[in-house]
Amino acid sequence: QVQLVESGGGLVQAGGSLRLSCVASGRSFSMYHMGWFRQAPGKERVFVAAISWRGSSTYYADSVKGRFTISRDNAKNAAYLQMNSLKPEDTAVYYCAADATLVVLSRPDYHYWGQGTQVTVSS
Repeated sequence: QVQLVESGGGLVQAGGSLRLSCVASGRSFSMYHMGWFRQAPGKERVFVAAISWRGSSTYYADSVKGRFTISRDNAKNAAYLQMNSLKPEDTAVYYCAADATLVVLSRPDYHYWGQGTQVTVSS
């Protein structure tokens, strides 16, 4: 069993930055692939970024490439999403997710999900 808790969301002006954190409790965090997804009001949850269990591979949605960076620190049981050059369209609830066996990390088929953290970007 893995429990995920996100933090770091908030209100920021366009062009600003935020760093989201996802801390996991439970066993064997280093064995889990980690993903970040977001859901805007009235829209489906969509893929943002993912990182493999070793951290050797990262994946990004086209909409955030070059602006967002995903990372992890297995010693701290944590994954991060550094978000730079934020735009109003980045406004959403951001969720982290974990899965040990997922093959395509951009799919929303992760076994464990956090409760989400709100990110609001004002224009």
